[in-house]
Amino acid sequence: MIHPERDDWARQLTALRQQMAEQAASLDASGEFPWRNIDHLRAGGWLSLAVPPSCGGAGASLAQLQQVIAAIAWGEPATALIVCMQYLHHLRLAENDAWHAPLRQQVFHDAVEHGGLINSLRVEPELGSPARGGLPDTVATRRAEGWDISGHKIYTTGIEGLRWLAVWARSDDNPPLVGTWLVPGDSPGITVVKSWDHAGMRATGSHEVIFNHVRVAAEYAVDVWPADAPPAAQAEPFSPVRQPADSAAGGDL
Repeated sequence: MIHPERDDWARQLTALRQQMAEQAASLDASGEFPWRNIDHLRAGGWLSLAVPPSCGGAGASLAQLQQVIAAIAWGEPATALIVCMQYLHHLRLAENDAWHAPLRQQVFHDAVEHGGLINSLRVEPELGSPARGGLPDTVATRRAEGWDISGHKIYTTGIEGLRWLAVWARSDDNPPLVGTWLVPGDSPGITVVKSWDHAGMRATGSHEVIFNHVRVAAEYAVDVWPADAPPAAQAEPFSPVRQPADSAAGGDL
């Protein structure tokens, strides 16, 4: 299993670049999801590098993770974007106490044991990016057994391979809650519309997703707040960067 503190870290990064490059041309031509690349990364433990050691991961630093992303991107950039989203989610999740603890552990465990991928589904046809403000049209309706989610997302990078969907939505309350609902990728009611057909980064598979009455339990509202009382912005979203043991390992990436 790969680990950034191993003596052969630099050699592993070089091998990773070469492995990712093998399918680059065919993936760019076909636009197919990079299953072979993801399977290779999963088998080597690359997809759980950002998971904390307490949860079975390597607990790699930002600098070490950057080296990995650079190596993957040298070979096949679409795969690198999918993995970058994975690392960012794990880093944020490690410092987010809002999540129901068993769910956080489940996401981490899935990454360590099975290479389970996670990404956010935030952008919508009408709203665009939520960074510009406004409430999403994706609605989570309260039910006795939890939530019923319906909506439409676009630019959902890696959707064909995602195990976990972090869905930006609002509740049907007045005033509504807004934030993230966690949805297992194999939930009934999810439809992927394969609309991503761009000139570059074709293998990211950033297709559209339609949620049609997707049911999740109450605790899957993992990070939500009243729309009229958003949480204060965090000045430092990540912990300070820990320098890798061999800072020269990724110098040529």
